[in-house]
Amino acid sequence: MTQGARYDLLVVGGGINGAGIARDAAGRGLSVLLCEQDDLAAHTSSASTKLIHGGLRYLEYREFGLVRKALQERETLLRAAPHIMWPLRFVMPHMPNLRPAWLIRAGLFLYDHLARRELLPGSRGIDMRRHPAGAPLIDSIRRGFVYSDGWVDDARLVVLNALDASEHGATVLTRTKLVSAVRAGGEWLARLERADGLSIDVRAGAIANAAGPWVSELLQGALGRGATHSVRLVKGSHIVTRRLFEHDHAYIFQNPDKRIIFAIPYEHDYTLIGTTDIEYRDDPAQVAINADETQYLCDSINRYFKQQIAPADVCWTYSGVRPLLEEEGADNPSAVTRDYRLELDAPSGEAPLLSVFGGKITTFRKLAEEAVNALPRALRHACGAHRGQCALGRRTRPRVCTWPPRSRTALSSRCRMGTQRARRAVAALETRPASGRVDHARSRDPRHRRVVRPRSRRAARVRRALAVRLAMAPRFISPAAASLRRCGRITAVAAC
Repeated sequence: MTQGARYDLLVVGGGINGAGIARDAAGRGLSVLLCEQDDLAAHTSSASTKLIHGGLRYLEYREFGLVRKALQERETLLRAAPHIMWPLRFVMPHMPNLRPAWLIRAGLFLYDHLARRELLPGSRGIDMRRHPAGAPLIDSIRRGFVYSDGWVDDARLVVLNALDASEHGATVLTRTKLVSAVRAGGEWLARLERADGLSIDVRAGAIANAAGPWVSELLQGALGRGATHSVRLVKGSHIVTRRLFEHDHAYIFQNPDKRIIFAIPYEHDYTLIGTTDIEYRDDPAQVAINADETQYLCDSINRYFKQQIAPADVCWTYSGVRPLLEEEGADNPSAVTRDYRLELDAPSGEAPLLSVFGGKITTFRKLAEEAVNALPRALRHACGAHRGQCALGRRTRPRVCTWPPRSRTALSSRCRMGTQRARRAVAALETRPASGRVDHARSRDPRHRRVVRPRSRRAARVRRALAVRLAMAPRFISPAAASLRRCGRITAVAAC
């Protein structure tokens, strides 16, 4: 890019909200620049519980509007990207001493009917003594409920949004930080600084501050502004253990402290357990799980499963900081709303500044649409007929790219890795949209879907592009993909 280049919109933050805003704006015809101080999805957006869900527990806090909005978006996202997200059935064992059965049934009824549901089956009660999900649980649990939500590869969702924004003309700069921005002559004069110390000066008609945990810090620092809203940083930690159950359902467990814990099938051979909710006041970039959190998650699982686990059984952990919207009177971090607020600073005749507070991964598309709609009319000259619409929502046919089985076999033999690890490595690369269609009739599990592959030449380009992006984000490469790098199939390159 050239010094002094001019863009309609400068988006700061390479998480799901920033990538979603960049994609929506670029899809409407705006010239967009996205800058991220680290890598795409390097922090909060890759440290979620990896669920596309309405948020069943939010009904207890009377967040009916948020749940309805999230349920509507769940349907849209499952249709748009079935190659990285798919339906998942959740089992809730009933513990009479925590919540009465009638309350759970009422909540599940609302969850089924707050928004139109076409893709997912509804909730129902089950006998744990006969249902396969009851086998791993302690014998005293005899009753339960099942309902539907969705699973998502969160980091890949961010990358896909950034790639689609780029295909619509947006410029995406990773490891590039906004160090200062001032208003002058009806636009923003912004200075960016790359990791190698090179400074880049750009002009922008508007700035969207989607810096997540750093949104307030960016406002008060580089942008020199105050804000009427603020974020509350809450740490959420997860642990991963060896597989604790054989079936394909996930669990949602109630705790005596009124919190809930998920146990989700993860990468075929593992179980993902989380999450915690702890107030956090340190550097969001240095967040990590502590011993108390690990023990808390192990104890939560041990209340329900016959197979007991200890901290020594944990294979891997990860933590993230959620930038939740600050609310008065919300002492319990679990009770803080997961909704979002958009704050527009647009003095008459001056360039606008839009800041994003809060939000969750399920509602990112709606947030992006509202964010671009909130920009003043002066910035909408390029939107044309697409104004008020979102690119992701308009896509009618999901597009999937896959590797043929012989490539997986060759990968396994050349890299000296097992078939299971090779499949996980290939799955990590199969996240780039390309021409193709999915047959949903055979199974909800994408591993069993029949995929019509695109032409080999385009598939090769897709694989090369993904290999580059995976090499740029080593923190999120699976052990199998790390083996790919060691044997030379993936090489590290400079950030684009």
